[in-house]
Order: sequence, then structure tokens, then C-alpha cells
Amino acid sequence: MSALRESLGFLTSRLRQVGIFVALILIVLLFQVLTDGILLQPQNVTNLVVQNSYILILAIGMVMVIIAGHIDLSVGSVAGFIGAVAGVMMVQWGWAWWLAIPACLLVGALVGAWQGYWIAYVGIPAFIVTLAGMLIFRGLTLITLKNQQITPFPDELRALGGGFLPDITGGTSVLEWLTVILGVGGTAAIVFQSLKERRVRRKFDLENEPMAWFATKTAFIALLMLVITFLLASYRGTPIVLIVLAVLVIVYSALMNNSIFGRHIYAVGGNLHAAELSGIKTKAVTFRLFVNMGVLAALAGLVFTARLNSAQPAGGTGFELDSIAAAFIGGAAVTGGIGTVAGAMIGGLIMGVLNNGMSILGLGTDYQQLIKGLVLLLAVGFDIFNKNRTNGGGSTVGKRFKLRTTPPAASDPKAPGKEDTQRPVPVPVNTADRI
Repeated sequence: MSALRESLGFLTSRLRQVGIFVALILIVLLFQVLTDGILLQPQNVTNLVVQNSYILILAIGMVMVIIAGHIDLSVGSVAGFIGAVAGVMMVQWGWAWWLAIPACLLVGALVGAWQGYWIAYVGIPAFIVTLAGMLIFRGLTLITLKNQQITPFPDELRALGGGFLPDITGGTSVLEWLTVILGVGGTAAIVFQSLKERRVRRKFDLENEPMAWFATKTAFIALLMLVITFLLASYRGTPIVLIVLAVLVIVYSALMNNSIFGRHIYAVGGNLHAAELSGIKTKAVTFRLFVNMGVLAALAGLVFTARLNSAQPAGGTGFELDSIAAAFIGGAAVTGGIGTVAGAMIGGLIMGVLNNGMSILGLGTDYQQLIKGLVLLLAVGFDIFNKNRTNGGGSTVGKRFKLRTTPPAASDPKAPGKEDTQRPVPVPVNTADRI
């Protein structure tokens, strides 16, 4: 019972991170039942990954921008503009794909530098600059395409949006074995990394997860990875864009957790003036963030164009809203300073499952927009409720919840005297939210 009580107390203190993961599982189970099992069929799982890949790429950059206390409303227009530029380079000018793709990423970096300059060094709020950018790059898209679509693109670029890793058995096996090898290897790497991190935290006497919760969480993640591997291997194998996404998640998670630049982003978003007084070059951090956002928007535009095999005047419309929603649903704080790349991925998957599940059920776009808006509102409301609870302020409901869920001090062997045990133990601010 003590292990269970310890685990429940830990989960309560991590309500933000655990809640979003539980929400994803419940939404998946709900639509699995409502769609009579169609949602988790191998082909639909593959479609779910491919159809939401560009939103997930944008969400990585967007959560970093939001952590720093900014917003970017132009990413959809930039993605559409880069798709138009790719169409001109590859189809009209005849550039090779290996030359056009780096050139498009460079154009995306220049777009990000343009917006980052106005925000970081001129001091115009990001909301205004990127709102102007949304109009500017939408207009440039129409000018570049002359209001007509450009198609077809080379097979190499189309593989980026809808291609698969080669089948090493030549299609003679029920399962695609390269996917099985990658999935099992990735699962083993995640388990090994989790054990290594736990050992390091114990070595330095840092706050650690209860063993029961750690074992349950690790086993569940490993099982989830193996199930997804089986579903992908049962259809056509691993989409190439999933490999791109996995690399981005690993690189950017390491950047945010282990690099000086990542710590500076959290510091700038947490308290700008304190960051400046501590010697952080806040303007340079902001400038680099928007350059990075431009590159990721360019990559998302290439993936979207490759999937459709067409550069369209309306390409990228609404992407900014989906990526912003993914970041907030994934736990990014509206005031900045809090958020994770992994959380943004889960938020993006929630949006993707909602879109996919409601489409299978035949719901119209009106009801889809309504439900997605309610989910976003509930996610942000939960974030504010949780913040009030952990800070000891806020609504009466939050205070009551805190008192009810805080473990009694008497259960702590290091508890002070009787007078202290009659008062609720203050819940510390969750510093791990920033990691």
C-alpha cells in the first residue's frame, strides 16, 4: 500500500505531464470503439502518421517559440510559400531534388531571420510581426504560383512525403522486417536510456520516480512501441517521414534538455529581465529561435508538397492554428517558460487522432472545428487550474483539490511534531516541468 500511495502522490505532483498522456490513450480508445476498430488498423495508423507529419514538424518549432514567450502566426503561410518555391525550382527551372531541398531550407532560414530581426532587434511584438508575415508570405505564394498549382514533382521528393523504407524481404513476408528491427531496437534504446537516467539521478541524490511508477511507465511505453511497430510492419513498413520526425524529436529534445541554448530559451520565457541581468543575450536567443522556426516551416512545406505532389496556392492554410494548438494541448504554458518537445508531439497526435477519428465517423468540418476548439480550451484551462493548485492560489476548487490530494505529513517518517502534521504539506512547484 505504501508503494501505491507513494506512486499516487508522485502522479499528483506530475498531473500536467501524466494527464496529457492519459488523455491521448482515452481518446484513442474512444475512437477505436466508435469506429468499430478502424482507427487502429495498420493502414489507418500509417495514414495517421503521414497525414499529420507536417503539423508535428511545425509543433516542434512552435513549442520552442512559445516556451520563450512568443508566438508565430506565419508558419502556415511560410510552409505554403516554400512549397511554391520548391515547385518553381524543381518543375519550372529543372533543379535536381538534392540541390532544391537545401535551397528551400535556406530560404526558410532567411524568412525566419527576416521575422526574427524585427522581433529581437527592433522590438516589435512577435504577434504583430508574424501576423504581418502571414499576409506577406501568403501573398508571395500567390505571386510565385500565379494562382495556379505546379505539378508533378520528382519521385525522390514525393518519397519524403509518402514513401516507405525498402522491404528487405522483397514483399515475401507477412511483416516488413526492417520495420521490426528498427522498432525493437528503438524500444530497447528507450528502456536502456530510462534505466541510465534513473541510475544517474539516484547517484546524484536527485528527486526520482517511485519504483512502481517507473516500472509501469517504462513497460507501458515499451509495449506501445512494439504495438505500433507491429501495426506499421503489417502494412507497408516505416514511412520515411517517420524517420525524419524521430530524428527531429531526438535532436530537439536533447537541445532543449542538455544544451546551453535550451536552458537560455527556458530562462528567457520564465523571466526575461532576470535572464538579461544574468548575462543571457536574449535578443540573440530570440533571433535564433525564429530562424529555426523558419527552417522547420520550410521542411514542413516540403513534406506537405511532396505528399500532395503539388504546390498549391492554398497550401499551408490553417497549419499555424494546428501547430499552436498541439503545443498548448501538449502542456506548453501560455505565459512561457514551460513546455517540452515530447509534450508537443503528444498534443499533435491528439489533434491528429481527433481529425482522423471524426473523419472516419463522417462528422462535418463544422463539428470537427467545434470539438477541437473545446479540447484546446479544456487543455489550457487544465494548465491554469494545475498551476493554481501547485502554487497554492487560484480557485477554491483548486485549493480543495490540493488539500484532498496532498499526502498527510504523518505518513512521512521524517515528519515534524504533532502540530505540523495537522497542516497540509505544501506542494512544491514542479521544477521538472522545465526539463
